[in-house]
Amino acid sequence: MKTGQINVQTENIFPIIKKFLYSDHEIFLRELVSNAVDASQKLKVLASNGEFKGELGDLKVEVILDSVEKTLTIRDHGIGMNAEEIDKYINQIAFSGAEEFVQQYKGKEGAEQIIGHFGLGFYSAFMVAEKVQIKTLARHEGAQAVQWESNGSTEYTLQEIEKAERGTDIILWITEDAQEFLEKSRISDILNKYCKFLPIPIFFGNKTEYIDAPDGEKDENGKVKRIAIEVPNQINNTSPAWTKAPADLKDEDYAEFYRDLYPMSFETPLFHIHLNVDYPFNLTGILYFPKIKENVEVQRNKINLYSNQVFITDSVAEIVPEYLTLLHGVIDSPDIPLNVSRSYLQSDSNVKKISTHITKKVADKLAEMFKKDRKDFESKWDDLQVFVQYGSLSDEKFAEKAKGFSLLKSIDGNYYTLEEYKEKVKTLQTNKDGKTVFLYANDEESHYSFNKKAMDRGYDVLILDGPLIPHWIGKLELSEENIAFSRIDSDTLDKLIQKSEEIPSKLSKEDEEKLKLAFEGIVAKDKFHVKFESMSEDESPIIITQPEFIRRMMEQQKLGGNGFYGAFPENYNLVVNANHEKVVGLMTKDEEIRNQSIKQLTDLALLSQGMLRGEALNNFIERTIEQVV
Repeated sequence: MKTGQINVQTENIFPIIKKFLYSDHEIFLRELVSNAVDASQKLKVLASNGEFKGELGDLKVEVILDSVEKTLTIRDHGIGMNAEEIDKYINQIAFSGAEEFVQQYKGKEGAEQIIGHFGLGFYSAFMVAEKVQIKTLARHEGAQAVQWESNGSTEYTLQEIEKAERGTDIILWITEDAQEFLEKSRISDILNKYCKFLPIPIFFGNKTEYIDAPDGEKDENGKVKRIAIEVPNQINNTSPAWTKAPADLKDEDYAEFYRDLYPMSFETPLFHIHLNVDYPFNLTGILYFPKIKENVEVQRNKINLYSNQVFITDSVAEIVPEYLTLLHGVIDSPDIPLNVSRSYLQSDSNVKKISTHITKKVADKLAEMFKKDRKDFESKWDDLQVFVQYGSLSDEKFAEKAKGFSLLKSIDGNYYTLEEYKEKVKTLQTNKDGKTVFLYANDEESHYSFNKKAMDRGYDVLILDGPLIPHWIGKLELSEENIAFSRIDSDTLDKLIQKSEEIPSKLSKEDEEKLKLAFEGIVAKDKFHVKFESMSEDESPIIITQPEFIRRMMEQQKLGGNGFYGAFPENYNLVVNANHEKVVGLMTKDEEIRNQSIKQLTDLALLSQGMLRGEALNNFIERTIEQVV
């Protein structure tokens, strides 16, 4: 038996600290299972190159839990190690077996399949184990099996043992403060999280089968007894959809893979994009477009990042632009190491290239869908618009491409591109300053009276109802010449689309001032600004409006945008139509009747906007009932 000290030199301890001082100890199992898969993959490469001529056998990885002995074993049937390799790859931490292997077989088929750094990841075992043992038999004919053991210090023992099968067992004696890793459910959850799509079959116990008692023992009825045995389940899919060629997959395959990724999801994605790049970087994956709800935040963390089918993280903000985190799916790139910091991802050139490529693929896919089947694209637009608007606000390159497929929905249910809609409304909806005004409502029902008045004039109204609308239309107004968006309730129609002609008022200035005082006496002065305007007789007697700028700022404030929180209090205009017969008629009534009429007209205007509530609403109802003959 040999004893010695693990060679941890000053110049190579820092990579260990950087890579393996994890905040989350469960990572150890990912590292050890990845190493076991690595060892199996290496053997397949050697066999394909003719350097290993033996039988490959059952290249599986087993995770074996023994709650009595308090051990966790990771077993593979891969290349194994001899004493010299143990000394090189385990005792001298600075070396990386996989790196050396890749260099040795560079350019040969299968070399790119090697996962990571055998040797380095192994030491993550000591985060949860008080003692670790390696039992291994190398692939070489006539090789001697060896056992390595250490208690986590730099001291170890190495001795020859008997071992019948090629491959390696890593046995961990779990520490008292890490007993959670002796629970089946905990281990199962970790394997499902990190190893669900590894390319070598991974087996873990949980399945029970019943067999005849081996000694033929019989029960009281004279039948051979049945005994329960635990048979490990394969917990992974070794050939997930993203590893296959798009030509080999059907729509149902993509749908099935989505259910595999998100078994608790009951929604069907709108469509998918299959990524498959091998130059100038390696990238595969499948991205799904979900139906995005009002709250974009709840959609995050649904893209899983893999490196050669090993799960890394579901936080991909450093890999893709922020708006793309609204998508669901998988990105896999061997060019992204398993263990990296956020600062590394932000500065890495490969990551930047990957991000740029994904952005282009997504924009190209949307443009292709719009061109190929516009009706189908329009049917998806209500669910797509938040994503497209978010992308346009976040990324100028995406915004430029999105101009061709960003849609505006008219109240009549038809969809238009920006240019198409401008052409549709410019004749009638261009104001005296030469700006084409796009009227819009955020809800067809609540703005019904405003919409009807506009359409009666021959105007068109858009329905813009997403959470990012204030930001998006603001960007369009800055980037496009001579257009302006005005919500239908932000002013009177004559002010929203102001023409050159002026409508004369039927009230004198003295009458307006007298009535204004009466109106101001029944509304909250800090909330409502009363003003008289000379409008068409067909307009309502009183209109409640909210200035476009203030309302947009309030909506952006709700999203936490631009630091305006609390800067824009609720404020409205109470606009009195100086030409409506009911308003003009107020001047012929005595003061008491006039004030009662003003109160009723004002309450009706507030009621139409859903702003009459509580005691005021109750009083209005009681007052109206009393007036019924």
